[in-house]
Amino acid sequence: MTYAPRGKPAPVCAPGECVFAAVALDHGHIYGQTNGLREAGGTLRWVYDPDPEKAAAFQRAYPEAQVARSLDEVLADPDVRLVASAAVPSERAPLGLRVMAAGKDYFTDKSPFTTLAQLAEVRRAVAATGRKYLVYYSERLHNEAAVFAGDLIARGAIGRVIHVLGLGPHRLNAPSRPAWFFDKARYGGILTDIGSHQCEQFLYYTGATGGRVTAARVANHHHPEHPGLEDFGEAMVVGDNGASFYFRVDWFTPDGLRTWGDGRTLIQGTDGYLELRKYVDIATDRMGDQVYLVDRHGERRFDVAGQVGFPFFGRLLLDVLHRTETAMTQDHAFAAAEISMTAQAVAEQAVSM
Repeated sequence: MTYAPRGKPAPVCAPGECVFAAVALDHGHIYGQTNGLREAGGTLRWVYDPDPEKAAAFQRAYPEAQVARSLDEVLADPDVRLVASAAVPSERAPLGLRVMAAGKDYFTDKSPFTTLAQLAEVRRAVAATGRKYLVYYSERLHNEAAVFAGDLIARGAIGRVIHVLGLGPHRLNAPSRPAWFFDKARYGGILTDIGSHQCEQFLYYTGATGGRVTAARVANHHHPEHPGLEDFGEAMVVGDNGASFYFRVDWFTPDGLRTWGDGRTLIQGTDGYLELRKYVDIATDRMGDQVYLVDRHGERRFDVAGQVGFPFFGRLLLDVLHRTETAMTQDHAFAAAEISMTAQAVAEQAVSM
């Protein structure tokens, strides 16, 4: 909930050229979204949340933000080009529809939807309005190991990618979670929610534009006091280019780990493979942003913390200004969510012993 990386300022536009607002502060990812946009040169003007305490806390972190009296006040400002949000997942699509109808681009936390019906409605709205529905898939966009791996793959370091294995464990810390977190209708299920990160990475690293879910499974193995929670999920996918994918997501990070989750990605190519230890390199004194490469030349480790940056945010602002698609295409953002929601829809409900 509080993952909010900071990078080095790398502005791509002048102050005031790309004004944005932050609204609906239900998930702490809004701070990561805001950090990335500000570092890329975005100008934060407004913050709004129905809970004045959330808005006040945000303003303390970013004093330049004016606290709006309503969402309408934000949407009425002609200078605002982009609205960033981390609403309750089930409310992200309805909010995005309002933002786009007001002539603004929308930048939502993942998962951007909780149902396939929402995806269909938003697709129609994007086509009708010409606005952007951008998605913060932070586990790739805001992680330097993940960014560096993409650069290696683009340079042909491991040949053609034929398989991705994604592991996304998280720490539950149940007492700190809001009520909606345990309501499946509101968070969408574990494959829809944190699984969307994994699906986005699969598409990006393989170059697939879609995929077919071949197996999926969810469970509540260890939290009967929260019957709406799915604490484990897994799925297998075959991409439209023949690459394959397995991912596992869960809420079982043990207390002994020094960060919230040992997120890893293993990427198999025709000429080598990569392993990303994204947030921690266990049993060493290293934290995350470690990339391991094995190819015909040998074995190498790259510590890329502070070396790569987060180019997505600058590209996003330029896309907003110039109406281009260099940060992430709309089709890609939607395809990742569609795969994760399809996996959720067909998932077998495991019975825990």
